[in-house]
Amino acid sequence: MKHQKEVIYGLYDDEEILLRAVKKAQADHIEIMDVFTPFPVHGLDKAMGLEESRLHIAGFAYGLTGTLTAFLFMTWVFTRDWPIIFGGKPYWSVPSFIPITFEVTVLFAAIGMVVSFFTVCGMAPGRVNPTLDDRITDDKFCIAFNAAGAEEEERDRLRSFLSGTGASEVNMKTI
Repeated sequence: MKHQKEVIYGLYDDEEILLRAVKKAQADHIEIMDVFTPFPVHGLDKAMGLEESRLHIAGFAYGLTGTLTAFLFMTWVFTRDWPIIFGGKPYWSVPSFIPITFEVTVLFAAIGMVVSFFTVCGMAPGRVNPTLDDRITDDKFCIAFNAAGAEEEERDRLRSFLSGTGASEVNMKTI
């Protein structure tokens, strides 16, 4: 049986209203489950208190792996496995390695970042992620609160918070 959550969420029509609501929730110490937006909202990460992503460190590691792979492979091929003199160049001609090394660096970094992003976001092939409302990816902004196990009084408090901060709709859904 799948683990199900009860979620109370509010839909907002404008990103500025959403940003003010997130700041108010943080000031009132209300734990936000997640915020969904159809496009990036400047300042939202800071308002939610999120740390900077460390994904760029992984990107650097993937790129470095690609650089070393290309450079060491070409060094081995041209000095040990297949030493041929091309137009009077020495066996180990580093300037001629630069274009291929660059391309393999970009390839490893790109593939590694895509795989990492999909893994971190839980977007594996064949996995179906539930959505709260189809309009969230189109023109609505959403703040969602986890209401699983919450008393009715707490749920009413969350609903009134959402309504009081300018939500055009307040709904509850089990996902």
